[in-house]
Amino acid sequence: MLSYSQLVEQIKLKKSFLCVGLDTDPDKIPAFLQRYPDPVLEFNKRIIDATHDLCVAYKPNAAFYESSGVKGLQSLIGTYEYLPKACLSIIDAKRGDIGNTSDRYARAFFDKNAGGMSFDAITVTPYMGHDSITPYLAYEGKWVIVLALTSSVGSRDFQYLQTPEGLLHEAVINKVNTLAGADRIMYVVGATKGAEFENIRKHAPDNFLLVPGVGAQGGSLEDVCRYGMNADCGLLVNSSRSIIYASNGEDFAEAARAEAQKLQRQMQAELEKAGIIS
Repeated sequence: MLSYSQLVEQIKLKKSFLCVGLDTDPDKIPAFLQRYPDPVLEFNKRIIDATHDLCVAYKPNAAFYESSGVKGLQSLIGTYEYLPKACLSIIDAKRGDIGNTSDRYARAFFDKNAGGMSFDAITVTPYMGHDSITPYLAYEGKWVIVLALTSSVGSRDFQYLQTPEGLLHEAVINKVNTLAGADRIMYVVGATKGAEFENIRKHAPDNFLLVPGVGAQGGSLEDVCRYGMNADCGLLVNSSRSIIYASNGEDFAEAARAEAQKLQRQMQAELEKAGIIS
């Protein structure tokens, strides 16, 4: 379990705020892995081995595992168990229910005795209100990562609607901030939003932001840092496809490391520019 201060320490130590997304599609992994008992788990292990010194977090996307039924769940549990303890472990589940249902989701991903996993953090959707978030906060030391402003085309359908408290995503942040502090709450903010990070920081100055969309989706790391970085860095920039599918040959792990290293070097430069590391 990684605390706020431990996460900041890892960022400074590794000179990186990279999160590697393990959105592992069985149809896209190299064919030679099929000779292993669990090809998805073998793929993930090799990606982790190749990148763990370059990143501070890993984020398996639950859908890529749940879609394969029991076998996929076994791969997810095996992946969780293999993740380095020094890296923040995030389950990208985007759950959004209330009451007893949220409690069961929390138990599945946070209680190792129940679901076989105890991730450090989970992504959730907040649109059913505070009771879709508080069951996860009941687990001491766990992080809740709330969808705020996404990089999807459909984000303008709802997230920019005007409310008495401002735009809907602003109202979400303001409300969620009343539930817990920056040591327990993060927000998902899409990298393709660029300068809008400056506005997000008005509402969430101290929280970590989980940022998808850099790389394959066209987001600019430089813009994200210019507008979104705070005194502690406050960013976890996720990259999935551009790293894990850098090659579909037997050299896939080496290719993944090379892509992760490119991002790490860019991140080091941004951290130095901000005076967070020297």
